[in-house]
Amino acid sequence: MIQTLNVALGERSYPIHIGCGILSDAGLITPHLKQKKVVVVTNTTVAPLYLAALQGALEQAGVAALPVILPDGEQYKTWETLNQIFDALLGSHSERGTTLIALGGGVIGDMGGFAAACYQRGMPFIQMPTTLLSQVDSSVGGKTAINHPLGKNMIGAFYQPRLVVADLSTLDTLPDRELKAGMAEVIKYGLIRDPEFFSWLEANVDRLMGRDKTALAYAVARSCANKAEVVAADERESGERALLNLGHTFGHAIETGLGYGEWLHGEAVAAGTLIAAELSLRLGWLDDKALQRVEGIFARVGLPVTGPRLGVACYLELMSHDKKVVDGKLRLVLLQSIGRAVVSEAASDQLIGAAIEARCT
Repeated sequence: MIQTLNVALGERSYPIHIGCGILSDAGLITPHLKQKKVVVVTNTTVAPLYLAALQGALEQAGVAALPVILPDGEQYKTWETLNQIFDALLGSHSERGTTLIALGGGVIGDMGGFAAACYQRGMPFIQMPTTLLSQVDSSVGGKTAINHPLGKNMIGAFYQPRLVVADLSTLDTLPDRELKAGMAEVIKYGLIRDPEFFSWLEANVDRLMGRDKTALAYAVARSCANKAEVVAADERESGERALLNLGHTFGHAIETGLGYGEWLHGEAVAAGTLIAAELSLRLGWLDDKALQRVEGIFARVGLPVTGPRLGVACYLELMSHDKKVVDGKLRLVLLQSIGRAVVSEAASDQLIGAAIEARCT
């Protein structure tokens, strides 16, 4: 059974298909192609698992599929790796009407999308996310980017896909650590805007971590529905969409400070969310019980509830490069309650520092 959601962006609206075994269903893909040629960008981990099935299905449908296999890891989300995609596109005489398919997790989706945005000033692309994190978050909404030594995702573009195909069967081969990391983004939706979903997650953590397909299908669909609503209302993050960055300002500082790839993105977001929750408590917005619920669900998943001790000065310096900084003022996504988040400048550096000290060991 396939569930289909829609990201409502007028002429640029696109479907999200969620189901099991749909990665090799060429019938979902071919209606969105401008020509019978695609370039499949993937990595050394995903390619041996799923590239042949996708290539075979496309070629059986009369579509030539050129693979571009990149090294795996956040540390390769760079200009140098991006150029490997451009080299392949140019070398294969790909045109503006050729479609780029990003087959992999968040790094592949971000780099593939950014390459598509840039090549000949824009070629169509399709997201085929293979990790929980990419299925519930990064594949939807059109944020594409690479990293810079001074900051994560600082060089990129808003560029929407034509289609998202989320095959839940790919989660069968996902390492436990990656599954846990993806849960950080799932929990985020409950915290920022969907308290009923947060309560459902509390009741179903064990089923999700046990890879129950029914529970995973519900969690992915509910997360995508939340993301699609936010993106449709605020595509370029001028307002509500910024709330999707709960935990990310602190989390990106952790990833950059430790070195890309040391912590997974979801692990850093989990620790960052607890710092944000701690700060929300110190502002008098969250109470102790709510903070315990937030910490409790991350702990049950097996995600970090404390960040690394980089030092307050280091955190603040890294956070100063955050994309939500306006006129030199750091704006943070904080919690007023479970299910209600706000973007706020209310916290002083001293208060932020105290929260970091309390939550980083």
